[in-house]
Order: sequence, then structure tokens, then C-alpha cells
Amino acid sequence: MIEDCGQRGDNMADRRQLYVEMRAQDLDSIRLSTYRTACKLRFVQKKCNLHLVDIWNVIEAFRENGLNTMDLNSELAVARLEVVLSTLFFQLNKRMPTTHQINVEQSVGLLLNFLLAAYDPEGHGKVSVFVVKMALASICGGKILDKLRYIFSQISDSAGVMVHSQFDQFLREVLKLPMAVFEGPSFGYTEQAARACFTQQERVSLNTFLDTLMSDPPPQCLVWLPLMHRLANVENVFHPVECSYCHTESMMGFRYRCQQCHNYQLCQDCFWRGHASGSHSNQHQMKEYTSWKSPAKKLTHVLSKSLSCASSREPLHPMFPNMPEKPLNLAHVVSLLESSNHQDEEHSLIARYAARLAADAAQRVPIDLPYSLDANKQQRQLIAELESKNREILQEIQRLRLQHEEASQPPPDRGQQNPTLLAELRLLRQRKDELEQRMSTLQESRRELMVQLEQLMMLLKTQGPGSPRSSPSHTISRPIPTPIHSDSAGTTPTHTPQDSLMGVGGDVQEAFAQGPRRNLRNDLLIAADSITNTMSSLVKELNSEAEKLKNLAKY
Repeated sequence: MIEDCGQRGDNMADRRQLYVEMRAQDLDSIRLSTYRTACKLRFVQKKCNLHLVDIWNVIEAFRENGLNTMDLNSELAVARLEVVLSTLFFQLNKRMPTTHQINVEQSVGLLLNFLLAAYDPEGHGKVSVFVVKMALASICGGKILDKLRYIFSQISDSAGVMVHSQFDQFLREVLKLPMAVFEGPSFGYTEQAARACFTQQERVSLNTFLDTLMSDPPPQCLVWLPLMHRLANVENVFHPVECSYCHTESMMGFRYRCQQCHNYQLCQDCFWRGHASGSHSNQHQMKEYTSWKSPAKKLTHVLSKSLSCASSREPLHPMFPNMPEKPLNLAHVVSLLESSNHQDEEHSLIARYAARLAADAAQRVPIDLPYSLDANKQQRQLIAELESKNREILQEIQRLRLQHEEASQPPPDRGQQNPTLLAELRLLRQRKDELEQRMSTLQESRRELMVQLEQLMMLLKTQGPGSPRSSPSHTISRPIPTPIHSDSAGTTPTHTPQDSLMGVGGDVQEAFAQGPRRNLRNDLLIAADSITNTMSSLVKELNSEAEKLKNLAKY
């Protein structure tokens, strides 16, 4: 009980924080209730970081938490609702760059408490699935067309016709959002709200639903919904015009121009709060602008509009089929793919399957279908053709899978049938390892020898023609390695020249031996060539052994 009281106290604190910050924006001074409501809900949307989440992200969060398979009237506990919101914002952080990460815990807390304030003011700790879907779909970011299409899918039957009782329930729930920001007197729910949008006898399809809610003006009870999206679209629009009241040299957002006063323009803050100056009055008709056009662009637009024969007004939305599209039954495809253990093969088959379906659909579907044709009949024909193509591709998938299984079978172990061959193979591998070890030792010996030769050459350069031959033992401080045919290591040098050359090849000893003076540089090069030739012979032998090993392995 004490824990519940503490949790309830934290929730109330979070709610007060949101409302205190909203009150600091001075949004209550906006004189028009439509703009005031839209601005408040836009503030809540941005404060909870919902403006970064579109309806497709919301649908994905519903799917991950199993809400797409639940009955709309079933109830969710607050803890599970919190999990849904956490999924929503954790997925958002995955899409955002690391420099723009949001505070997930804070966003979840603010949004959760706002939803509970709107839909669970008594503190029952439960909200219905329908409420969660309608609320998040209404105040999330994204395009209003996509949001309305999703809302219609939740309040229509399998034939694509709106259920009037479900639409009435939608209005009952969605109008609690303005009430949560204290705009209930202007946009509270009434029993006449649904009948003001559609008559009970009217057959409402998706296109009719969109035409009504996206019209200008929309139904009075929902006029704040499209305005909230328009606010989001013009927030960063720049107008290089001075406000006639506050004399700001430029405007951001909406711009309002008086239709009676010459060149009298107001920024959105001054217009919303009823500011006026000079001969201008708040009773004058104002025109709202969402973009800026230079005088030259305005003239070009007027001329092109006057010379155009057809109407340049774009439709509010594209036309959608009256019947909802029937999804293809791909359960057998999924079961077949799940039975395979080869992930790479699955991915390639799925990609080929999707590509062939898309190519086949692009070839068979006309680009511009006349409205007089029976669209439903064409869709059924297309589905039948795609299912036929699906069966053909499934057969090809099965054939490829069998080929892959046959190719992945290990070849018979012939080595077990020929023990002599197996023994010879082991001997060759052992010989190869010995050669590789000898090669490594030779390379190390050659490196040390080259260091010694370099030091000897430096010693020869420092001695003049008449200077007595001195012992190189003071220069060489490490043992000189033996030639390749010797298995003994170099000895430690002493102070006599003869001892310092023990273990060195004959060419090097002869170069430093007492007697007539020889060309020491040539002698050193001869010694180095001898080492190199020995290494070359060993490499050839190693390659020969490796080739034998490879040929034997083939058999």
C-alpha cells in the first residue's frame, strides 16, 4: 500500500511538471480555441518526443507487444502499457544518431502520465486496447493521411465499411485529448458529434471517411487534429516580412495578411493573441499563409493559373480501393523455410521470391486502370495468378534445397580404405613440418649473419690501408651462426681474431686469415651468396615436398 501511494505521488508529480511547463508557454492567452488546443497538444507531443515517431513506428510497437492480435475491448494494465511505450522509444533511439538520443525513461514517464490523466483519472490502473491505439495514433507524428487510414482500419468491418458505433467510440476517446489539456468546453464529446460527421444510414468507405475528415473545414469536433499537423509543417517556415505590430523583421510559422488594410501583416503570435495597431481591427478578415513567395513568383503563379485550362487544385488524398486488400496466404512458404537449416539459402530464396512476385505484378497490373473497370475482379484475378506463380516458385525452392543437401553431403573417406596411403600421407606431413622448422631456423641464421657482415664491413671502413689488422672481437658482441650443414651453435667470441671466427664458413675465415691481403668485400659477398644458395635449395625442397603432399591428398 505504501509503495502504491509512492508511485501515485510520483505520477502526480510528473503530471504537474508537464502542465507547469505548458502553462509557462502562455498558451492560454491564445484567443482562438482551435489554435489554442492544437498548440497545447503539439506541445505535449514534442515534450514527450512523439513528434519523432510516426504511425508506422507505432504499429510496429503494437505488433511487437502483441496488441495487433488482441481484442479491442480487452484491457491493458499500466505496467504493460509502460512496456509498449518503452518499446516505442527504445526503437526510436535505435533509428536516431548517437548525438540525438532521447531520454527514454523521461519520455515514457511523461507520456504515460498524460495518457493516464486523460483516460484513467480515477486511477483504476487499466485502459483498453482501443484507447491505446486511438490515442497514440492521434497524437503521434507523421502524415495525417496515414494516421486516418489506420484509424479507419480499426473502426471498419471486413468489407471495408465503417461501423458507426465504432466511429462514435473513436470520437468519445479521441476527444478526451483536448479535455486533458483543459479544452473540454470547446471540444468535449457530445452524442451529436458522430451524426454531425456522418448520417446513420450513410455507407462510409475509406475514401468517404478521408474526404470528410480532411475537408476544409473538417468536422467541428475534430478541427484541431489537421491544424496540429499544419502547425508541425510550418514551424520552420521563414517569412522575410516585418510584423506590423511587434515589428519583428522576420516571421516563423504562420503569416497573416489583412484583406482590408494595405500591406498589414502579423506574425502568428500577435494574431493568435489579438494584437492590432493603427487602423487595423481584430474584426478585419485575415488570410493565413504557410509559405513565402516573392512578387516575381506570385506573378508567375497567377499567369500560369490564368492560362491553365484544367483545374490545378490537387485532390485531398489518393483514391483507395473500396474493398480492403486480401493478404496472400504464405504460411506454407514460412513453414518450408523454417524447416531448412541453411540461413544463407533461405535469405537468397526469399529475396528471389519477393523479386519475382514484384516483377510479375509490375508486368501484369496496368499503370492506369479506367474507373469503369471492376477493380475487385482484377484484384482477385491478380491474386490467383500470383498464387499460381507462388506454387511454381515453391517447387523450385524444394528442388534447390534438395540440391543443396546433396552437395553438402561429405565425400566418402577413402583414406580408411587404403592404410598405406594414409601412412604415407602422415610421413609427408611430418616431413613438411620438419622442412618448415628448418626453413625458419635458416631464416633466423641468415638474418644474424647479415647483421654480422654489416658490422664487419663497418670495421673494414674504419681501418686505414696501413693500420694493423685488429681483432674484430671488440665489435662483434654476439655469436656468429654456423653454416646450414652444421648443427652446432656459434661460440662465444674472445679477444683473439682466430677464436672470433670459429664456426664461420670457410669463405669468411679465408677472408680474415693471416697472409696476403685479399679483397674482403668480395669474400663477404661470396659468403652471403653461399647462405642464399643454401636457402634457395631448401625452399625448392620444401616446395617439392608440399607438391607431393598435395598430389597425395587428391588420391
